[in-house]
Amino acid sequence: MGEARRPDRVAEAIREEVATFLAEGAKDPRIRAFVTVTAVDVTRDLRHATVFVSLMGDEADKKKTVEGLASVATHLRSKLGKSLRLRSAPEIHFRADESVARASRIESLLAQIRDEREHQEPTPTEDTPDASGASED
Repeated sequence: MGEARRPDRVAEAIREEVATFLAEGAKDPRIRAFVTVTAVDVTRDLRHATVFVSLMGDEADKKKTVEGLASVATHLRSKLGKSLRLRSAPEIHFRADESVARASRIESLLAQIRDEREHQEPTPTEDTPDASGASED
């Protein structure tokens, strides 16, 4: 049972290590976008780790950042092997996590719709005739 959860524990440790590594400033100048580690998925044999990152910035910065992350993956792998004391550190693969950007876009669209409704809907008393019938004799 404990063995089944080991990849989850390793994934969480990798997420923390990668986040710290990026926060302390990875030395690759291509890493220009704001990077947040959102999740890590580790294979059961612990040979591969997919690191999902959310990237904030313009498209050019995001593209350069992905290239920069790919180039630091080998260095990061050896760093993880030492800090996590793994016999064989997993190969690191970075993948952009679009869910955060998508959720942010959906949230802004919903806020825009709410604002439009508040400012455009007429109040019921402006356009409806007097329902009491007092004006008709």
